[in-house]
Amino acid sequence: MSPRRLVDKVGAGTLEIIEEVGYQFSLFVETLYWLLIGPFMHQPVRVKAIFAEMMKIGVLAAPVVILLSFSNGVMMAIQGIVTLKEFDAESQVIPGIAYSVTREFGVLIAAIVVAGRSGSAIAARIGSMQMSQEVDALRVMGVEPVRFLVAPIIVSMLIMMPVLTIFADTAALIGGGIYTGIVLKLSLSTFLDRCFEVLVFYDIAQGIYKSLVFGLLISLVACSNGFSVTGGAEGLGRATTRSVVSSIALIVVADMIFTYFLSR
Repeated sequence: MSPRRLVDKVGAGTLEIIEEVGYQFSLFVETLYWLLIGPFMHQPVRVKAIFAEMMKIGVLAAPVVILLSFSNGVMMAIQGIVTLKEFDAESQVIPGIAYSVTREFGVLIAAIVVAGRSGSAIAARIGSMQMSQEVDALRVMGVEPVRFLVAPIIVSMLIMMPVLTIFADTAALIGGGIYTGIVLKLSLSTFLDRCFEVLVFYDIAQGIYKSLVFGLLISLVACSNGFSVTGGAEGLGRATTRSVVSSIALIVVADMIFTYFLSR
């Protein structure tokens, strides 16, 4: 590839990314508009739709989040005890699990599960409506697609992501506590008491803050990819895959940025 073609390709990719980010920002602004101004225009965001999305995004995803978080807690306890055993400091695994779960891994697992499960479903649903011209039909009927489709998703995501994060934190701590109790001969209540001795509100709040940002990223990426579907079934598959990959990539990068600033 010649240098000129390489520069053209990089430039085109950069412009595409900027355009996509701008479109996602416009979706967010328009959602805020309908949430704040819609009720005064007799076009409020439907509460029934918000509850329906909360069920799909949060309630149905909770078992998977709890199972994976419990397994992650056990894994962290295994690795922590094995590592700290070399220094005769096995008991220090408890604050290590407590900090790691509440600050990082609880919210990270919840976000990745929601991105893979709900983000893909949102992109596929909106993409199918886009291909079948249902989105255009909404506009013809005088129904704004962002108010009807996007706003309930964003609101429900901002409500359910902190809830799922709390579930994930709890399940991971219980998983770590059960394994630690078996190895170190501690009861689960003793393990949890020691966790809450070292944790402060700021530690738990870090995960909650991150969950709000991750939920917003998942919503905007999924909706924007759904609205941009072209090319039939193959294009729908590409948009769904791109939504999941982009969401997880943004989650990891955002988590890195959060960790850098919040841990200083």
